[in-house]
Amino acid sequence: MPKQTQTAQSLMAQLLQKNSPPLIKKGSEIEAQILSLSKKGIVFNIGSKANAVLGDKEVRELSNYLPHLKEGETVSVRIISEESKDGYPVVSMRKFFNNGKWEILSKKREEEEEIEVVCGEYGKGGVFIEFMGIRGVIPKIQLTEDYINDPQKLSGRKVKVKVLEVDPTKNRLVVSQKASALNISHKQIRQTFEKIKVGSKHKAKILGFSEFGIFCEVNGVEGLVHISEISWEKVTNIEPLVMVGETIDVIVVEKNESDMKLNLSIKRLSHDPWEDVEEKYPKDKEVEGEVVRHEKYGYFVRLEPGVEGLIHTSKLTGSEDYKIGQKVRTFIERVSKQSRRLSLVPHQSEKPVLYR
Repeated sequence: MPKQTQTAQSLMAQLLQKNSPPLIKKGSEIEAQILSLSKKGIVFNIGSKANAVLGDKEVRELSNYLPHLKEGETVSVRIISEESKDGYPVVSMRKFFNNGKWEILSKKREEEEEIEVVCGEYGKGGVFIEFMGIRGVIPKIQLTEDYINDPQKLSGRKVKVKVLEVDPTKNRLVVSQKASALNISHKQIRQTFEKIKVGSKHKAKILGFSEFGIFCEVNGVEGLVHISEISWEKVTNIEPLVMVGETIDVIVVEKNESDMKLNLSIKRLSHDPWEDVEEKYPKDKEVEGEVVRHEKYGYFVRLEPGVEGLIHTSKLTGSEDYKIGQKVRTFIERVSKQSRRLSLVPHQSEKPVLYR
């Protein structure tokens, strides 16, 4: 065969091989371009002679994902049938359904775009939400003022939110209704958060409260005054102490870098009465206080705001019947600044010679 003829045949074979569609095999993972999509299905260009379609089973769950897919977009699919009875290859988007929704959420968070979620019940962590089958939460402090004290109003409603945290490994999704409603920039909050220093004093706006603390905002950054940080005195009911919308003085005691939250304190702006308690209340000193609580193991007596002592039941004769608010005279038995504990013994007609 002449050399020229062989060369021509070789070039023709290469050209045919180049222009022929790639072989598709059942089970192979490929990238496919979306040509058209609707509630009835999706048509893909997979580079073969015929376009591919989405399997019937997955079409039924497609409605959750339609708002987040676009014509011309490329997604990963798996070939589940090389040729159906209608002559089309059939593909699965299960990988996208399982992982792609997390990629969508990560992208939405990065670009600070809104998503629409369905709100469920209100629980301890906030308002539970659902997005493309993923359960998440709107923390109470991430609600606008009209919902923060009545979050149950959101149950069953669709609302727009911005994504704050996405972690597929922990199946964690945290969103903010407030950031969406008020068009708050996550990046701007990060910049403000970085400028706030531990130990710095600030004005904080009260957004709401719960049984465990006061929700505040410091220059747009979320903060919490835990119930134990409100006063040096024991606080059991927060409601009478706060008013939503008012401004209070706080000090930053801790910064949570991962979720950009501040732990705040009110009480640390004032003197800690336990600092000099050992000098002020030495052993054997006679003091007067007010009975504030009765527990099964004894009576608590307030000596001054923030300082309470315990008269243990073992120190009682059995004839005592102290009332809440009653003034009683006692002796200091033991005091510890480190453990913040103070033991008392009740006053008798004569000071006891020996007691423990």
